[in-house]
Amino acid sequence: MKTRILFLISIVILVACTKVKNNPVPNYPFDISIDINLPSYSGLTGVGGWAYVTGGSKGIIVYRRSMDEFVAFDRHSPADVNGTCSQPLYPDSINFLQLNDDCNNAKFSLYDGSPISGSDFGLRMYQTMFNGSNQLRIYN
Repeated sequence: MKTRILFLISIVILVACTKVKNNPVPNYPFDISIDINLPSYSGLTGVGGWAYVTGGSKGIIVYRRSMDEFVAFDRHSPADVNGTCSQPLYPDSINFLQLNDDCNNAKFSLYDGSPISGSDFGLRMYQTMFNGSNQLRIYN
């Protein structure tokens, strides 16, 4: 019995002392539907294409993974903790599946938002819902 109580107290102390790090990119409410057939989103008509959307902290980049699957990420780099970099993330000119942060020399995957180098955090992701035709909803 004493062992269980001591164990429970140890767990409570451990959990209380553990500091959880939150993604430094601000979470702004966002909900928009776009027509991927419009010229400004023409990059999204084919698999592997991407396009910018206004919103979020420093803009949003949307990538088309497959015929029915899209992902959307905030262009604010998690490596830019204070948000002082004026240049948002952008696709690499050689490897378009890599997003670059010139201010902090960080790199991220456009495919899943994971950090490649220079950051402990992945990109802030937005939910997407595709109607199978031309409407893509991006929201959080």
